[in-house]
Amino acid sequence: MENLDSDLLRTFLAVAQAGSVTDGASRIHRSQSATSIQVKRLEAILGRPVFERHGRGVILNEVGRKLLPIAQDVTARLDAALRDVSQRAVSGKLRVGIPDDHGRAKLAEIIAAFTRHHPKVELEVTCALSTGFPDALEKGALDLAIYEVEHPKQHEEVLYEDPTCWVISAHREFPTNESLPVALFDHACWWRDAAIKSLDARAKPYRIAYSSQSVSGVIAAVEAGMAVGLLGRTSLHTGLAVAGEGLGFGSTPASKLVIAASGSTETEPQAAMKEAIRVAFLTTA
Repeated sequence: MENLDSDLLRTFLAVAQAGSVTDGASRIHRSQSATSIQVKRLEAILGRPVFERHGRGVILNEVGRKLLPIAQDVTARLDAALRDVSQRAVSGKLRVGIPDDHGRAKLAEIIAAFTRHHPKVELEVTCALSTGFPDALEKGALDLAIYEVEHPKQHEEVLYEDPTCWVISAHREFPTNESLPVALFDHACWWRDAAIKSLDARAKPYRIAYSSQSVSGVIAAVEAGMAVGLLGRTSLHTGLAVAGEGLGFGSTPASKLVIAASGSTETEPQAAMKEAIRVAFLTTA
C-alpha cells in the first residue's frame, strides 16, 4: 500500500484554497501539468477523486472535505516541527488591517491563533473602516489588509463572496406608490455607490432616511422598520427579509472579501498570516 506524501497534501491544499489547478500551481511555484499529475497521484493512492469540476475551477467533493482537516493538521504539525527543530521561527513585524464590522469576530480569532503559532511576530492590528485600507497599503502604512470590493484587482485575493440584496424588516411593508426610505453608508465606498445605482435604475422616488458608517448601523435601521438597506445575504437573520419584487429592485452585485499585501516582495510574516487566513476561510466555506 502506498503512503500519503506530505508534498501531495500540500498540493491538494493549494488547489483547494485557490479553487483551480492553475492558481494552485502558482501558489506552490509548480507548473499546471506538474500540479495536475500530483493531484491525480493523490487520487490514485486514495482510490477516489477529491475534487469536482465547477465552472472554470474545482471544488472539494465529499472525499476532499474529509481529507481537508487531515491535510491541514499534518502539514501544520510538520511545519511546527521544522520550526522547533531548526529554530527557524517566523519573526518580524506585521501591521494588519481588519474590518471594523463584517467578520470582525472571525478575523480576531484568526489573529489570536496566528499569535499562538508565531509568537515571535510582532503584530500591530488596526480595526477600522476598511475603505481606507487600499490607500494605506499603497502608502506602506499597512503590510496586510482585509477589505471588501465589488471588482477585485489582480493583487487582491478573494477569500469569500457574499451576494448583496435589498433587505427589509420582516414586520414592515412600504407602499410602492410613495417615496421609499432607504438606509445608506455615509462614507465614500462601493456599497453606497451600488445602492444609489440600484435606486436610480429602479426609477422611482426614494429618500435617504438613515446614514451609517457601519453594517450594524444599516441593519439596525432596517430592523427598526425605518428603511430598506442594501446588505450582504450573510446579514440576513430572523426579523429581516429580502425585499420583494414589488418594490422594483433589480439584481445587485456581490461583495468580495479580499486580502492584499503591500510591497513587491512578500515577507515571511505576510506569507504566514495569508496562509492562516486562507486556511480559516477554506475550513468554514
